Formats: sequence, structure tokens, C-alpha cells
Amino acid sequence: MKAFDYFYIDGRRTSPTTDEIIEVISSHSEQVVATVPAAARSDIDAAVRAAKSAMASPDWGGLEIARRLAIVERFADEYAKLAADLGSAMTEEMGCAASMVRMLHIDPAVRALRYYVSLAKDFPFEELRKGARSTIVLRRPVGVVAAVIPWNGPVFLTMLKLAPALVSGCAMILKASPEAPLSSYVLVRAAEAAGLPNGVLNVLTADRDVSEYLVTHPDVQKVSFTGSSLAGKRIAQLCGNDLKRFNLELGGKSAAIILDDADLDTTVNTLRLAAFANSGQVCTARSRILAPQSRYDEVVDAVAKMADSLRVGDPSDPTTEVGPLVSKRQRDVVLDYIQIGKAEGARLVTGGRAPSGLPTGYYVQPTVFADVTSAMRIAREEIFGPVVSVIGYDDEDDAIRIANDSAFGLSGSVFTGDVARGMRIARRIESGTFGINTFGNDICAPMGGVKLSGVGREMGPEGLENFIEYRSILLPPDYEGAPSELSPFIAAAT
Repeated sequence: MKAFDYFYIDGRRTSPTTDEIIEVISSHSEQVVATVPAAARSDIDAAVRAAKSAMASPDWGGLEIARRLAIVERFADEYAKLAADLGSAMTEEMGCAASMVRMLHIDPAVRALRYYVSLAKDFPFEELRKGARSTIVLRRPVGVVAAVIPWNGPVFLTMLKLAPALVSGCAMILKASPEAPLSSYVLVRAAEAAGLPNGVLNVLTADRDVSEYLVTHPDVQKVSFTGSSLAGKRIAQLCGNDLKRFNLELGGKSAAIILDDADLDTTVNTLRLAAFANSGQVCTARSRILAPQSRYDEVVDAVAKMADSLRVGDPSDPTTEVGPLVSKRQRDVVLDYIQIGKAEGARLVTGGRAPSGLPTGYYVQPTVFADVTSAMRIAREEIFGPVVSVIGYDDEDDAIRIANDSAFGLSGSVFTGDVARGMRIARRIESGTFGINTFGNDICAPMGGVKLSGVGREMGPEGLENFIEYRSILLPPDYEGAPSELSPFIAAAT
């Protein structure tokens, strides 16, 4: 068993101020595999002080942009070297299948870090705008950032916050999830190897009360959160009390609309990951499958056959496709929803219980419900497990109505033999992202949700803007000097 006895604060491995620990339990063996310290308010204070000091230091806050980006680029190199260790940590801490962890989490995280380094090299941190008067517009780091990371994607979701924050010049306190803190210790090793200036990145783990203390800390200028909609509402309330900036990437109940002209084999093969990746513990999971009445039975049979073919088991086994759920509590939540679905009148086609042959572990078989209506709880509430509902529709307008009949609006897909037809439908779906014959997100484009799925966007240039504060400097009416006298950035641009 691993026993970590430190936080990473102000560029050093720092002893916690209390003896309280958090046990990390393997979701496969149900045994304690590691312990990490639990932060107290005094530890939060130390981390925030360090970040605030970094923002005022010539080694970070006063560093010219080219030198800052060189440091972040070195960090990217060191982080990429630790891909295998990051994958092992995720498999151990939250049961992500080893066969999927690199594709779904590690490689996208490295790409995100390199993308933001590249983007920042040409980003207009300063520009001259000419209207009735001339104004210099500055884009400056927002300041000290608190990043609150969920357990279901502790590597990739960390980097969607850390990468743009670093290139913008912010300093961060990274609050790892108590269920999945081990990968954050690998991140610390990359920071140490790259020589990140003291206080730029501070890493600790905390429970809910101490996390709220971090969110409300007066020296934190920005909160970036990924997690449940319920927790997101709480963070929005806390930040609103102080007019603190925040962005929230929250839950979803995404629809996959299968049109009558879709190639069903290709569609179902895509849903293999789109619906069941990470054991369904993905906010963008296509958990509602909308099928035309003319092909309804065919779709149900194909999806059930695909679900039955998924290999469930030990996440460290390279042949496993679906590992355990992260915790006993989450497993019990999913099993409760399965009972709710049956009680509501949905037809359980396959799955619905723990698989046989696995004496330990928080496993649930990939589960498919048919005869589901939009009024049922299993079609409206985020289950966050390997459970999908197949819902029938009459025509395109009915499919769009059902897809939009949700409190969430994070993602979705349409499957069709006619991309132009798919595009017409995509334009009418109320979601932050959408795919035509595909799923997922590209790092170059914004990702986020509407309705209960969040506020703000990550990824793309928009993700960098999350960590930017604007300042305008109005020039004298009679100023006739060269732009280079004011800013080398403006001179280069003009």
C-alpha cells in the first residue's frame, strides 16, 4: 500500500498540518491501496499564499511571455514522459480500464497542454484598437485560480484547467478528488522535473467543507469546477456572494439520435465508446438512444448485442473494456436506478446486475432498457453508470423534441447517411457540443453546456479566455508616437 504524507505547496513537498488521512480504495479489490493526507483550512491558506506570492514574483507574474511559455513547454515534455505512471494511477484509483486509459485520458491531456502552449505563442495578449480614440487592450491573467477536479477524469480534466491557466500566467491551487488523488502526485513529479516556479502549482486533497473554504477564500480570484450539477449550483452560490469569477462543466443526459438512414453497424460500434466508455461515468455519455419507430426493435437488438459483447472485469487486464464503478456508493446508486427503471415500466433488455465470476469489485453489467419514455427518471436523471435507455420517436421533429426535453444540454450525436441532414438536426439541438456520426470533442473547439450542464466553456481559445482579465488603456488624443514605444506585441502585430 502506498502512503503519501505530503502536499505540494510553494514548490515543495509540504507536510500537512493535521494527521487526518483519506483512504483510496480499489474499486476492483475493495481494498485500501493508498492513503493521502486530508487538507485543513490552514493548508488551504498556505497554498493560496504561495499562489498569491507567485503572481507577484518576477519569476512568474513578472515573467515575459516567451519565457513563461518555455517553462510550460518544458512541463509538457516532463508530463508526457510520465504517461505510463498516470495510466497506472488512474486504473488503481478509479478503475478505468487499462485498455482505454491512454486513449481517453492520458493522450488527450498531453495534447491539451501542447495545444495551449502553441496557441499562446500567437495569442493577442496586447492589441491596439482604433475607434474615435486609440486604446490598448491588455489581456492579463485573472490571478489565483482554484481548480476543483472530479474523480471520473482526474488527468484530462485537470489539464483542461491547468494548461490554459499556466500559459495565461495564472497560479493555481489544484484540489484533487478524495476518490482519485493518486494521479495528482504524478503531476507533482512533472512540475518538479520541469522546475515550475514556486507557488505556480499547488496540489492537495480535501473534503467538501475544506473545499468550500478554498472556493470562498478571499485571495482566490477564479474558480474552475467540473462535477455534478448539484455541486455546481453550490459553487455558483458561493462565488456569487463575492462576485468571484467561475466556470462550471457539469452533468449531462446526452441523446444519440439514430435516423432511419443510419448504418446501424457503424452507429452501434461508435456507441460502444460513446455510451459505455469509463463504465458510463462520463458527463457526455450518450445515455439516451433515440430510435425511429420503423427500426426500433432492430436498434434495441443491436445495442443489446453490443452491450453483451463488452468485456467486463479487472481494469488492469488489457482485454477489459468496462471496469468497475469508482465506489460502492456509486455502484449502489446505479443499481437503484435500474430498479427505478423497472418499477417505472421500462423493459430491461440486458444487464441490470453485477456480473458473475467477479467476487469483489463495484461492477455493474452494461445495461440496456427499452420501452422508455421521456417522463421516466432513467431518461431524465444522470445515472453516471453503464446504463442506456432506448426511446422511440415518430419523425425528425419528434426526435428533436425528445432530445431537447431535458434539464441538461451538454452534448449529443446524430447518426445518418446524409451529413447535410445531420447538420440540420444538429443546429436545432440545445447542447453545447454535438457530433454527426461521431462523439467527443476536439481540443481546438469550445466544450461546455447549457441549462444544468454548466456555465462557460473549456477547450479552444475560449478555454484560455477563461483565465484572462481584460484591461483597457486609453491613449491621449494627441499621441503620435510609434506603437513600439508602448508594446513590442503591438509593434509586431502592426
